[in-house]
Amino acid sequence: MFHFAGRGGRRPIAKENRPRCAPLAAVQKAPWAILIAAACAVAGPALAQVDVGNASGMRKLVPAGQLEQAATQQYGEMLAQARAQRALAPPEHPQLVKLRAIAQRLIPFAMAWNERARQWRWEVNLIGSKEVNAFCMPGGKIVFYTGILDRLKLTDDEAAMVMGHEMAHALREHARERLAKTQATNIGLSLGAQLLGLGDLGRMAANLGGQLLTLQFSRSDESEADLVGLELAARAGYNPRAAVSLWRKMGEVTGGGGIGFLSTHPTGPDRIRELERSLPRVQGLYEAARR
Repeated sequence: MFHFAGRGGRRPIAKENRPRCAPLAAVQKAPWAILIAAACAVAGPALAQVDVGNASGMRKLVPAGQLEQAATQQYGEMLAQARAQRALAPPEHPQLVKLRAIAQRLIPFAMAWNERARQWRWEVNLIGSKEVNAFCMPGGKIVFYTGILDRLKLTDDEAAMVMGHEMAHALREHARERLAKTQATNIGLSLGAQLLGLGDLGRMAANLGGQLLTLQFSRSDESEADLVGLELAARAGYNPRAAVSLWRKMGEVTGGGGIGFLSTHPTGPDRIRELERSLPRVQGLYEAARR
């Protein structure tokens, strides 16, 4: 959630080799939700400019398909509730139109970070709320609250940094990892006996969809999402320096110490310094995308 959250020296993707994404797909049953085509033709795997290491093997204890199914169900329930409260933005809402345009530019670069993303039915929705929040659930289900757009007065570049960060949580399967670790601990599994509990964990995953919106990611998860999101946005042609201005705005809104969802995350200054150190790694990607 907007629990805000490289290998240098590699060449940026040439313009002719950049992925092309299919246009926004047709609107699904709910008139205010949209599916974004994830079937984008990618010329070849992108070389990561940020270094975040390998994803945790612990996540494999929770079947990805079951977790994504649970997320889809919870996402639908959340949208239905927002619609009933007249808080779900219609397709023509200017802020939602802008968010979906940003997503369409970012999504083609997601597949390099997670092959499952090719199968995801991406959705982007906007809910009217003063809460400063945004998230991407497993399977590519994205929500922004108007509070984060209005209170922070986000530019398109800054909104892209938020979205890239949230997409990174889903792509790196942080929720899957958190749930696996929690449930493994709860049922007393040791790493040496994981296979004995796979079935139980799989069934638990299907019943844990309700926890997806309340999960707290670790500091390392947040830092990882910052860096992966930074690269996603840069490849899509959004100015990576917006990540720094975003966190400065966040510090102003939260007083630097962080509001609720920031309490377990890197402090503003630390986060900004880490992002600033990573800017040279992705600047070439941004410049290539703008050519």
